[in-house]
Amino acid sequence: MEKPRIFSMSFSSVYPLLVKKAERKGRSKIEVDEIIYWLTGYDEQSLQEQITNQVDMETFFQQAPQINPNVVLIKGMICGYRVEEIEDDLMRQIRYLDKLIDELAKGKAMKKILREQA
Repeated sequence: MEKPRIFSMSFSSVYPLLVKKAERKGRSKIEVDEIIYWLTGYDEQSLQEQITNQVDMETFFQQAPQINPNVVLIKGMICGYRVEEIEDDLMRQIRYLDKLIDELAKGKAMKKILREQA
């Protein structure tokens, strides 16, 4: 079976689209980065290395220091699919990122986006 095209797209080509989506709605690159750090365990330097090295989305998630264990709290629809029902691990991780950036663009508070308990 052929891999979905998104797997081979470079993260460096997707990243500016995520930032642009957030900024159009009055949110910031810093908030996008915070979401990526939370989701993947990357820090500022290691995220920049991934962008500079133009790794593909598959490599970006495979090399992630640690996918946040609270991703199981991310639920809902994204691109017509229930994110929690996506069977392929990589596709689900990509959709988690998409879902979190959507929530940011819709004005949700960072505490809620990052699934922080009160």
